Parts: sequence; structure tokens; C-alpha cells
Amino acid sequence: MNNSGTFSADGRPKHRRRLLVVITLAFVTCATVLVGTFAWIVDDVDSDLLDREMTCCWEEGATPVWMSGQMGVRIPEAASDRRAGYKVGERHDTGLLSFVLPSEEAEAYTGRLLPEGTRMIGNFRPKQKDYRPAAAFSHLGLAEPETLVRGLRQVSLYPDDLDSPEGKHLRRCVDLFAHEFRPGTTRIYVRSTIEPAVTPPPASPGP
Repeated sequence: MNNSGTFSADGRPKHRRRLLVVITLAFVTCATVLVGTFAWIVDDVDSDLLDREMTCCWEEGATPVWMSGQMGVRIPEAASDRRAGYKVGERHDTGLLSFVLPSEEAEAYTGRLLPEGTRMIGNFRPKQKDYRPAAAFSHLGLAEPETLVRGLRQVSLYPDDLDSPEGKHLRRCVDLFAHEFRPGTTRIYVRSTIEPAVTPPPASPGP
């Protein structure tokens, strides 16, 4: 009697071969599910850690006036919507300062800060919209200036030998951004690294 129909070309019974195929497919499917689940858990944990890092360690007493004094960046009297933040870090702290000026006055103000021969430049390599630095302006309810392109100019300033009319008051290295977010109105952003020994004053009690 011819039983060749029950065997595969390699001599194994066909039912054993089908069983091996089913087991292999089941193993691959389980492995794929496990890898996907693990990746989801890792992403979720990373997201939680990042969220905690973004909301952690902000000092309540960092007012615009105090932050202005620490940076040596004087706020013009005409400035509105003044905001400030101070975040404590492991190696260094970060100060944030922001205010709004009429664009013409903002142009004059930044001109008084810049040393002779220095110009602010556009944001030619913008960050993605989900960019979140360790000390983010989103804590102040603002967009990150590094993600903005239209109407944005930026420059880094250092206090050493900076003898411009406003620059001579600068106490720390700062990244300065000027964003004309609507015609005739510009928001100034300032970010500065600060040594950890600095302590903001206690937050003022509410009314």
C-alpha cells in the first residue's frame, strides 16, 4: 500500500509538520505581543518620569522683579504680562523671565542689550512642537521659543566685557529671544543658568 501522501518531501509526517508550523506561528505571535506590551510600558514609564520632571522643583517665590535682579536683565517700565520661574536642578538651576513690549520698543530694548556689531538671528533650526527642555516656558503658560520661527529672533549674551547700555547690568549668561507674535507686539524670553546656591524669596501670601 502506498502511504506517500501522508509524508512531506523531507520524510516527516505532514501532521507533524503542520503542528510545528502552528507552534512556530503561536510563538512568534506571543513574542510580538510581549515586545509590544513591554515597549508600551517603557514609553508610559518614560512619559510619567518626564511629566514629573517637568512639574518638579519650581520655586514659588521667583517673581519677575527678583528674577530680573538675579539675571541683571532690567525690565522696561512699559513691559506688560511679566512672568518668571526658577527651577532647582541637580547640577545647576535655571531662571526664566518673560514680558511683552510694543515691537518698536522691544527693538530698541534689545538693541541696548547687544554689544556693538552683534545682531539677533532667526530660528533656522526650530525644535519640534513637542520639545520640552528641563526648564520649560510652558510652566509659565508660554510656548517654547525654540519651536517658533515666524517673527522670532535670538541671541546668547555673556556678561564678560559687555559694555552696552543695558548689557553692562547683565550678571549671568542668558539666551535671549524676541518674538513678534502679532503685528506691533513682541514677547521677550530670557533663560539663564544659575548656580544652585541662589535661593528665591518665600512666596508672598495670598490676599
